[in-house]
Amino acid sequence: MTGYRFGGSEVGGVSILVADDHAVVRRGLRALLETQPTWKVVGEASNGRDAIEKAEKLRPDVAIIDIAMPELNGLDAATHILKATPHTRILILTMHADEELIHKTVLTGASGYLLKSDAERDLITAVEALLHKKTFFTTAASDVILDHVRWTDQNRTMQPQAGRLSLREREVVQLLSEGKSNKEVAARLNISTRTVETHRAKVMDRLNLHSFSELIRYAIRNKIVEL
Repeated sequence: MTGYRFGGSEVGGVSILVADDHAVVRRGLRALLETQPTWKVVGEASNGRDAIEKAEKLRPDVAIIDIAMPELNGLDAATHILKATPHTRILILTMHADEELIHKTVLTGASGYLLKSDAERDLITAVEALLHKKTFFTTAASDVILDHVRWTDQNRTMQPQAGRLSLREREVVQLLSEGKSNKEVAARLNISTRTVETHRAKVMDRLNLHSFSELIRYAIRNKIVEL
C-alpha cells in the first residue's frame, strides 16, 4: 500500500507499534504486517507502560495493543497514547468478544477491535481501514456496536462499575493487584507513597470494599487486571 501520510511515518510508508506480552504473538503479528511492502513494525512492547513510552518516542501511525497486559492494561494504555499522540490510530487486540470490553474500547477512542482468532484473516484489512481513517470491529462485535450506537442518554449514565474510577485510580488498582507495594506503585507512577495510599483508601471506600482481597477480585471482575 502507498500514499498514506501520518504523523510518524515517512511519505509512502506506514509505521506500526505492536504491544502484546507474548513474544510469539508479537512475532506472528510482525510477520503478517510486514507482508505489506510499505508497512514497517517500528517497535514492540511487552506491557502497557512500555507501549506508552514507545508510542511517545516513535509516534506510529497505528498501534496494535493487546488488552490483557501487565503493569497497565491495553485500554488504559490506549487512553494515554491517544492523549500523547492523537494522530496514532489504535487497534485493540483481544481473545474475548466481550460486550463490556467492546463498549470500553469505543469509549477510549480506539478505532478498532480485533479478535486474535481472526487476526490471520482480518489483520491487514483492519489496519488498512484505520489508515483510511475508518473503524474496524471484528464480526462478532457488530451487534454490540449497533447496540452501543442506539444507547439513549439514560443508558449512557449507567456505566459499568469500573467506569466509576478515574484513569489514575485504575492504574493504582492494577499495579497493587499485580502484587506491587505502595512504594513500588509510587515509583512507577512518579507520585508519593502517601498519594498511593490515599487513592487506595478512596477507591475501597467508594466501592464499599473491606479488604485487599476484595480489591483484587474487583480488579479481575472488571478486567482491570488478569491474574
